[in-house]
Amino acid sequence: MGFSMQSETQSPSSNSQIVSNEPILGGHALRRKSHAVHVRWGGQLVTIGGDAPVRVQSMTNTDTADAIGTAIQIKELAQAGSELVRITVNTPEAAAAVPHVRDQLDRMGVMVPLVGDFHYNGHLLLRDHPACAEALSKYRINPGNVGQGAKRDTQYAQMIEAAIKYDKPVRIGVNWGSLDQDLLARMMDENAARSVPWESQSVMYEALIQSAIGSAERAVELGLGRDKIILSCKVSGVQDLIAVYQQLAKRCDFALHLGLTEAGMGSKGIVASTAALSVLLQQGIGDTIRISLTPEPGASRTGEVVVGQEILQTMGLRSFTPMVIACPGCGRTTSTLFQELASQIQGYLRAQMPLWRDEFPGVETMNVAVMGCIVNGPGESKHANIGISLPGSGENPAAPVFIDGEKVKTLRGERIAEEFQQIVSDYVARKYGKAEVAAQ
Repeated sequence: MGFSMQSETQSPSSNSQIVSNEPILGGHALRRKSHAVHVRWGGQLVTIGGDAPVRVQSMTNTDTADAIGTAIQIKELAQAGSELVRITVNTPEAAAAVPHVRDQLDRMGVMVPLVGDFHYNGHLLLRDHPACAEALSKYRINPGNVGQGAKRDTQYAQMIEAAIKYDKPVRIGVNWGSLDQDLLARMMDENAARSVPWESQSVMYEALIQSAIGSAERAVELGLGRDKIILSCKVSGVQDLIAVYQQLAKRCDFALHLGLTEAGMGSKGIVASTAALSVLLQQGIGDTIRISLTPEPGASRTGEVVVGQEILQTMGLRSFTPMVIACPGCGRTTSTLFQELASQIQGYLRAQMPLWRDEFPGVETMNVAVMGCIVNGPGESKHANIGISLPGSGENPAAPVFIDGEKVKTLRGERIAEEFQQIVSDYVARKYGKAEVAAQ
């Protein structure tokens, strides 16, 4: 074996046991220390880094010049739990629409901070549209897309100066699809002169990190506070992202934004994002995340928010919505009722959260078990806040319900789903109502 431990052993022939003298410990690493960055709009404050929880954010895919359509999608994302929403600001028409988007959101009571995504002409848009610069809560700048040659430094400086003028934080987001080619060429030449050259992949990693940190330090020289800067180095490969961020985390104390760029569609994008981000988050690296999923045709953009939340919640880093524990089914579970009920309850809980979030504090930590037969059903149900064990093959047509570990009733008949949902709703009001919480 690749490890050793102090233990007491018996011979294998006598029902051996290996008993450690030390407790088995779990949990993620302590969060990496970083500057706390405050992103504000009105009375809404979202802190990224420092002691703040890891934040979930997303981005619209609407034409920002369509102020109403953009505001509607932002509202959907915010209601799903996106704590910041990024919008594209790529044309004068889009920049002119940003204040109207903000006004529309404010009238709807949606105070989520907006992040402006700038490329190529951002220095001009921020200069020519001061209302846009003011309405945004944060800017995103890609150092590889701010200009070519001698213009690069000037145009980058103009964008940083706008952030200072309007007191806005900035994400300096390097992307390996648009890396500063002058920097990369210089580093390739330097590498070729080494006695033992690095592999080209290592040079690419170093170029990403140097571009991000160098751009951040230049912003500091221009007068932007370290507590106004978030860094990202976006790549599309899982192992690449892990390698880059492990080094980036060691070499700076800026807050870090995590996410695979162009993660993909469906299960591929979800699995790749989860694999990459979970490793880094487990190591205490990352202050805000975005899951860059390609939506299925006609699907809601909110799917990426749900995935981001579920990564953090299943890792025990945050709680966003009550979670449903459900068995996968087997030959004992001949009915599809447990699948339908699990899906119905999970959808109901998520749909209620915009209302429950303020009315029932703590409800996001609740667990609900929906099990399909008697094998693990009662045990799992007792471990959850509320659980139901539905009848499997050959079992009596009865569904025992458990609340806080105790069996409280048995449901029968055609309305099990409706009755169980009402039990869940009543429990939430009783357990997490503000009067009840205050009494506790």
